[in-house]
Amino acid sequence: MRILLIFVMNLFLISCQDNKTREKTNEGIENIMKSVQNDSTQEPTKADLLLTEKNIMNFLLDYGKKNKENTVRLTTDYGTIDILLFENIKFHRANFIMLTKKKYFDNTQFYRVISNFVIQGGNSDDRITLKKRQAIGKYLLPNDHDKGYKHDRGMISMPSKNIENPYKKASPFEFFIVQQQQGAHHLDGDYTIFGKVIRGMDVVDTIATVPTDKSDWPLQNIFIREIKVLK
Repeated sequence: MRILLIFVMNLFLISCQDNKTREKTNEGIENIMKSVQNDSTQEPTKADLLLTEKNIMNFLLDYGKKNKENTVRLTTDYGTIDILLFENIKFHRANFIMLTKKKYFDNTQFYRVISNFVIQGGNSDDRITLKKRQAIGKYLLPNDHDKGYKHDRGMISMPSKNIENPYKKASPFEFFIVQQQQGAHHLDGDYTIFGKVIRGMDVVDTIATVPTDKSDWPLQNIFIREIKVLK
């Protein structure tokens, strides 16, 4: 009888400890969530928020209100390029600022270069870039082409995802700069223009002249060493 009583008491103590552990765990989770919600400057991580087709629009709408910067600087192997992001292309501006602050673009490449046409960047041939994308999420952005912008020289635009894509949604991790002197107006309506080069078109012109292979990838990799927010 005494042994049975000790056994029951031990079970009771274990149960109490488990309840206290669950209470502390729940309290810890609540504190973390409150911290994330209260800190508008905190970047989302994989543990906080994995971006998807379902949550991306609401996330970017909120992110854009809290992060109003619209000017960035690309540091490349050939010099720097300053870009102004258009405020009325709100989802694409917010997306680019978010990726810049998360340092997604650092050490990606200009992987598609066509002289007298465009230079396209934001991708890479290493696994690090792929892992960065996976940590951020999988989503596309809407085609927002009706704001009056044209694919003039120096405009920044976002390519469509290379899949069956009737709505021409954009691949959010990549961008191209129009280098062609007379512009590339046959692209109007198919891609979203969301910014323009305000300094450094000479760097764009230099990159556009490098030798490439048959897939337009430069024979010598051209890295975007860093993109940072200016203001």
